[in-house]
Amino acid sequence: MTTASDEPDPKMSRLLKLAQKFNCFYLNGFMKGDCRPFVVDGHQVGLVSQNVIEQLLKYPEVFHIRAPEHGKQKIVELNPAFRDYNTRSQQVDRILREFRKQGMFVALKGWRDECYDVKSSTGSLLKMDRSATCLFGVRNYGVEINGYVRHPTKGLCIWLQQRSDTKQTWPGKWDNMVSGGLAVGYGVLETAIKEAAEEASIPGHLIKNLVSAGCVSFFFESERGLFPNTEFVYDLELPEDFVPDNSDGEVQNFQLLPAHECLERVFMPDFKTTSCPVVIDFLIRHGIITPENESNFTQVIELLHVPLQSLYTYRTTPNDGAANAYVTAEATTNQRDLSSSNNKTSIENGKL
Repeated sequence: MTTASDEPDPKMSRLLKLAQKFNCFYLNGFMKGDCRPFVVDGHQVGLVSQNVIEQLLKYPEVFHIRAPEHGKQKIVELNPAFRDYNTRSQQVDRILREFRKQGMFVALKGWRDECYDVKSSTGSLLKMDRSATCLFGVRNYGVEINGYVRHPTKGLCIWLQQRSDTKQTWPGKWDNMVSGGLAVGYGVLETAIKEAAEEASIPGHLIKNLVSAGCVSFFFESERGLFPNTEFVYDLELPEDFVPDNSDGEVQNFQLLPAHECLERVFMPDFKTTSCPVVIDFLIRHGIITPENESNFTQVIELLHVPLQSLYTYRTTPNDGAANAYVTAEATTNQRDLSSSNNKTSIENGKL
């Protein structure tokens, strides 16, 4: 079976290749066969790779590695005896801190003492340090603000930030003007306003013009782990004379680029890969990227909106006090269909 890592199709555009890069796990991951559903309180909330499972096996009182039964899939289950949010959070945090002390995973070098909620469709089940969520393939949520200017001579221009060289992740890389993760205790709009003040010193009389512009979603894999991300996107038109100014030490530079130059920037290795979807989405919505100038237009759009909810469908159900695991036929089919022989999904074939 052909995968996204095989020899590329010569008809594939630069933009489609980039979209496949920030969706490398979505396209290829399930065919590797070494990732298992992470289940909490009967709900799949993540995916765990084999190298992480090997370490979790040392803590059977917290993590149950359930062998496949009757042809069903192996799962990693948080001990169902942990019945509430605080207990689950404390038990997982204890193990993560041991891993961090042992230098077990490179991801934990970015420990923030800032937690993300681990959620199911019914609500938050526990929290864990944001640096650790990629070890469990937990869905992350963030906000991104496209700051733009309608310049009288340069046309549509976009503000980009350069991340500080001291950032734990993606140091020195170019990024969207404002971005931040959705931490425990903060709402989406609340996070956007907070990050706008901290990262770009955007005053209240300008931030009130913030416009919600939907979401992008993608599934990226790196040496740190798995990143199934959903980013809530906002647009903010700024006056020509406004210049962002960082106040939290996490940004070392800002630059205003004409839209076409911004598009070229996302192809550069010094641009943060997981911020590319937001910039591309903005350029599509504002008519810079169109079906006329992008040969793989529909495939690119699909890869900006990966249906992550369809990948987290594993459930357990109680049976005489025990937990029986099952995977729906639909979930199995979805996983088989993630990558076709020509490395693309299609609106026309109805897979999404």
